Amino acid sequence: MKQWGIVVLWITVGGWIGVAWAEENAPATLSISPEIPGVVDEILITATRGPAAVFDTPYSADVIGSRQMADRAYRTVPQALRDIPGVMIQETSPGQGSPFIRGFTGRDNLMMIDGIRLNNSTNRSGPMQYWNTVDALSLDRLEVVKGPGSVLYGSDAIGGTVNAITINPWSYQQEGIGYGARGYFRASSAERSLIGRGEVSLGYEQTLGFVGGLTAKDFGELQGGDSVGGQPHTGYEEYDADFKGEYFLNADTRLTMLHQRTRQNNVPRTHTYGDAARWHGTNSGTDRRRDYDEERELTYLQLHADNIEDSFIQSLAASISWQDAGEVLDRTKSNGSGSQQGFDVGTLGFFVQATSESPIGKLTYGLDYYRDHVNSFDTTNAIQGPVGDDASYDLLGVFVQDQMDLTERLAVILGGRFTFAAVDAAHVDDPTDGTAGAGDISVSDDWTNFSGSARLAYQIVPEKLNAYGGVSQAFRSPNLYDLTSQSVSQSGQQSQPAIGLKPERYLSYEVGLKARDRRYSAEIAYYYTMIFDPLVSRFTGNFSPAPDNFPINESVNAGQGHVNGIEAGGAYEVLDHVQVFGNIAWQEGEVDGDYLSKMMPLMGQIGVRVESAKRDLWAEIQMVTADKADKLSGSDRSDTNRIPPGGTPGYAVVHLRGGWKVCPNTTLYAAVENIADADYR
Repeated sequence: MKQWGIVVLWITVGGWIGVAWAEENAPATLSISPEIPGVVDEILITATRGPAAVFDTPYSADVIGSRQMADRAYRTVPQALRDIPGVMIQETSPGQGSPFIRGFTGRDNLMMIDGIRLNNSTNRSGPMQYWNTVDALSLDRLEVVKGPGSVLYGSDAIGGTVNAITINPWSYQQEGIGYGARGYFRASSAERSLIGRGEVSLGYEQTLGFVGGLTAKDFGELQGGDSVGGQPHTGYEEYDADFKGEYFLNADTRLTMLHQRTRQNNVPRTHTYGDAARWHGTNSGTDRRRDYDEERELTYLQLHADNIEDSFIQSLAASISWQDAGEVLDRTKSNGSGSQQGFDVGTLGFFVQATSESPIGKLTYGLDYYRDHVNSFDTTNAIQGPVGDDASYDLLGVFVQDQMDLTERLAVILGGRFTFAAVDAAHVDDPTDGTAGAGDISVSDDWTNFSGSARLAYQIVPEKLNAYGGVSQAFRSPNLYDLTSQSVSQSGQQSQPAIGLKPERYLSYEVGLKARDRRYSAEIAYYYTMIFDPLVSRFTGNFSPAPDNFPINESVNAGQGHVNGIEAGGAYEVLDHVQVFGNIAWQEGEVDGDYLSKMMPLMGQIGVRVESAKRDLWAEIQMVTADKADKLSGSDRSDTNRIPPGGTPGYAVVHLRGGWKVCPNTTLYAAVENIADADYR
């Protein structure tokens, strides 16, 4: 459905009907952020674990900053990634959202919050909803590095690594106490949604600062395009709270403490309902009810020290964190029988890293350790819930990276990581006895790995044209979900525990060009990733009991595969304050002769943006297109609740947006999305 909106706000994410306000001394933006996707001169820390210009970094990377978030009014963190070439977002409902980055999703992409892993050992292989538990309104920016990142960040960093950087206190003063407040309201016609946030910040001189915010979200029945109309079982409620404090020991050393909490109520798994909207031949599910309650809390204490004098170590960062993630599924089957299942994951995290200048280059080195403790339940199975009960999962890594300037124009980055992973689950439903809940076994296993990478950047024309390339290994150890899962996924696929799995291994090659000048900025990249021993879901030949009669699958190591693709994007200022921008991405891949699941079709976008000389007034028109997604794997063809027979039709949709800075602390945003009211998925 076409979507309209008006946003009056001062800084943060735009919405499609809303009001926001701020005290006069609050900052207009939280960070320097790209105005147009494709700009490659921002600063990020995720690619090299230290500050680096995107243009000079030998990686394909993007920064989604506060201005772009406001201009595009992204509703969730996954949505904020949708304009990056090579990234496709699947949203089974407004309460879910899982990015596909270079062909990978779910557990094969790594999400972090201020450098702390969001991923845990219960994450599944397919699209999952957990990235949506990060409140986009609490963020300063998103840093995205595409391609394997296992050397710096460990297991799971296969398709890409995304680091959500939270807002900092913004009310520091030269003398005395500073304070400020800002508010935000958003409403959407298509989502029938209301979103509100209030935020306050306090600061004492340049020494002590606090910022805290509360967000509430209410989503109603999603309205489809031309003929779809209202889609039942799409609404939910969400509440978020966050607090961050900073204490500066000196100008270069600070302690940071953060606490954030998210609660999502009754998030429907829309496609599983018996009366779910059908589209182009899809089937409805069978459930009368299938809703999730999601909760997540994160608390951390971090130390950051830069410009350390008279020491081999020039900078140091250390973090200790506790994260608790819980999920409860409330399901009513077609025959009226009900059940609940869920889990709670408590994760203790720690990392320390340092940088040192040495005769062989700039060294970045350190270690990280995460330990999950998992409790799992199911009212129909006394042994376990969706994953093994009373389980632990350990992930330890030691890494080193060396950045060397071989010449004035040629830079090389070499890195390596040793990883140890171990699982110990006390209660697992025995997959060999053929009857759910009849056999209780324990599962224990461990794995080790060494991964390396080599990247280079060459300045063809200094400050204007850079070439980059590299080869990177990646690694993903089997997690608790792979080994002990007993849950329903896709269009009625029942999983069962699988013992004795091997790690997945990857080898990726990448080359690219980055260009910029006063009027343009552009990047093009080609990648080829080889896949070894990937974990895939295979039919066991058995079915679950009536009334479901779902096919039972288990995880197995497949043989080999690959995924490769081309991505390009950029912006050009054709006239003063008039920019044309766009991007395009193509991809293909397979495993053992079968397509990768949910392959991204050929996708692209093009647009024009006009700004006033003072940048206080702007307008933008954008067209987003996708080819028919007909490269279907076996699991895609059986996912009949979500994927039409023969594939998902292609589409082209047009959006119109604009903004007006009415006064120093108030900005009005307005947008009409999907102007032609097209049906698309």
